[in-house]
Amino acid sequence: MASRKLDVEKLRAALDSQLSELGEHPYDGPVPELPDAAVQVVLRVYGKGLRPERDVARFAVRHLLDRLAASAPGRTVEVRVPPYAAVQCVAGPRHTRGTPPNVVETDPRTWLELATGRLTWDDAMNAGKISASGTRADLSDHLPLR
Repeated sequence: MASRKLDVEKLRAALDSQLSELGEHPYDGPVPELPDAAVQVVLRVYGKGLRPERDVARFAVRHLLDRLAASAPGRTVEVRVPPYAAVQCVAGPRHTRGTPPNVVETDPRTWLELATGRLTWDDAMNAGKISASGTRADLSDHLPLR
């Protein structure tokens, strides 16, 4: 799956604004590491009980969803993280119309924590943080992302 086009300047401005809110210095790392830096900053924001800026949170969620789709290619499971993004992934029977038979939905914070290994699939399911329907909707074999 091709990754989304990165608007470096827009992301860097949003990330720097978020870092400023945290009392930290602007991002000065290399551009290829910008997506992972955004993920880590959003997780720090959540950890402080704050709400991340929309552009940074959206990018972090999309970045990790794209990584999931690349590491588990297919169209059997639709993973939704409203209001930011959704992807189809996991090999198997392809769905073509209507609501997919295998759907996973969660909030942005839970998705970021699952994808980075800060939260396990079982713990998130037991806490009711994931809605998963369908026989193939268990993503525990694909998380955390490597």
